[in-house]
Amino acid sequence: MSAAATRRLTTAQALVRFLAAQHTERDGVRRRLISGTWGVFGHGNVAGIGQALVEYADVMPYHQGRNEQAMVHAAVGHARHLNRLSAQAVTTSIGPGATNLVTGAALATINRLPVLLLPGDYFASHAADPLLQQLEHPIEADVSVNDTLRPVSRYFDRVTRPEALVASALQAMRVLTDPAETGAVTLALPQDVQAEAYDWPEEFFADRVWRVRRPAPDPVELAEAVRAVRAAERPLIVAGGGVHHSEAEEALRALVDATGIPVASTQAGKGALRHDHPADLGGIGHTGTTVADDLARTADLVIGVGTRYSDFTTASGTLFRHPGVRFLNLNITAFDAHKLAARTLVCDARAGLTALAESLSGHRVDAAYESEYRTGKSRWEEVVRTAYRAEDDSAVPTQTQVLGALDAVVGDEDVVINAAGSLPGDLHKLWRARSPRQYHLEYGYSCMGYEIPAALGVQQAAPGTPVWALVGDGTYLMNPTEIVTAVQERLPVKMVLVQNHGYASIGGLSESVGAERFGTAYRHRAADGSFTGAPLPVDLAANAASLGMEVLRAKTVGELREALRTARASDRPTCVYVETDPTPTAPPAEAWWDVPVAEVSAREAAADARAQYERAVADRRRHL
Repeated sequence: MSAAATRRLTTAQALVRFLAAQHTERDGVRRRLISGTWGVFGHGNVAGIGQALVEYADVMPYHQGRNEQAMVHAAVGHARHLNRLSAQAVTTSIGPGATNLVTGAALATINRLPVLLLPGDYFASHAADPLLQQLEHPIEADVSVNDTLRPVSRYFDRVTRPEALVASALQAMRVLTDPAETGAVTLALPQDVQAEAYDWPEEFFADRVWRVRRPAPDPVELAEAVRAVRAAERPLIVAGGGVHHSEAEEALRALVDATGIPVASTQAGKGALRHDHPADLGGIGHTGTTVADDLARTADLVIGVGTRYSDFTTASGTLFRHPGVRFLNLNITAFDAHKLAARTLVCDARAGLTALAESLSGHRVDAAYESEYRTGKSRWEEVVRTAYRAEDDSAVPTQTQVLGALDAVVGDEDVVINAAGSLPGDLHKLWRARSPRQYHLEYGYSCMGYEIPAALGVQQAAPGTPVWALVGDGTYLMNPTEIVTAVQERLPVKMVLVQNHGYASIGGLSESVGAERFGTAYRHRAADGSFTGAPLPVDLAANAASLGMEVLRAKTVGELREALRTARASDRPTCVYVETDPTPTAPPAEAWWDVPVAEVSAREAAADARAQYERAVADRRRHL
């Protein structure tokens, strides 16, 4: 009997060959699992993974990044746009390159989005000890800086021998493709092991298909869910990101069309129904619409679909106020399904919604309830029109008028990306999502610096699609470096850079909690030492131009509209720069958010804020 065929490769070469042969399949559609690898090279990965990427450039596309955190954001944006069916890898050196991955890994795992991290590590042999950038722990010699990735990874392994890669790589693929477990996956790679040769079984490199499951609901759980829906007088669906990940938008619409149950959406779920559907109420929670939050307060059954119920969604436990309110959660992850002491449907979103619709045949909410929420929706649409409207084209635009101008330019296929600052609240309330993947808000981690690199990942996933990164000055100053990558790769992303001279969102929050906007403005120091002097003479548009972007400056509403039209038609990375009128024009928050206020203070602002806090927190409810 002949020995099994083998191939002699380094560990890094074997890993790249293996990754190139992995695929996902759902509903008969097959995709490449790891579509490419982002990398910044240093001594911890250049001779291993770096050399392997050169060796196998024909089967593994390489993308050159500028910042390790940003590379993870790009990979996450890519995976989200492709509904988690395709992912990207990110490789870095040991040391600061590896620890720079932590923020991106946390973002991926919190948002349940797959990304494969391949940081270099110390010498497994300890031949060079300590090596450059090695963390020396006096009582745990096997600890490295990569251990900071353990709590933010869904799977972690340090591959200390070549043959250990086989089992570890298979486990990594299992987690990346499991919709109930996915997130950041880390394979830490000691640099000597990366370069070590081994006789690998040929079978390791064979094409492998990972089928992404659509588990059906349990019949007993389904029967209980149907009884709960039929008994409810004021049911409300809360659509989360799981609706999109499962590609369950049509199933949701079919259920809603048949039953008349209205839908409010989280940041991740917005677009689950098109904005002009009669049952779409828009965002819910602290940044929600009036109609959605009013119905949430009176709902007797809340049906969560693919949501993890963040504090923004529940208004920190104060939103769902009906005395007899109960929850029914449809989620592929049991951990999320059991939140709020809910009845559960632990299943795929599409499968569960389809089964519900079939089992609820003939059931519909009362006509008066439909009339109520449709009237509320019409009133809110007028609020949106007012916020978007600009009476004078020669005026400096407000932030909501910037959104109105963009709304008038985009098509159904455009993608709008944002993550942090004051824009997420305005977008959640006001944006009119026209397609399932148009609205791309990263709000699980609300990470400043996400928008520009995520736009690159989305543009790679959807070539030919207009992709917009909406960026405030605070976010821009944190992470503009991937503009260079966009220019290098000729990715025609469009950036709307809003200059309001500070942290507008946190400034408003600071004022509301008695911190008096301290440290939130980008200004010179005044004579008293406070940051209340003139605005800093920072020209962000010139900076973007210096990195290779085409820049269009817009000073008025009219100039902004023209600049946005020009940017959308451009075939190169383009920035629309606009300074905004700081006058608040967005609707106020419709629900509370718990940010604890100083219990004692000699300052009047803090004392007043504490009194308001105690009145609000009294409404918190634990749903048992």
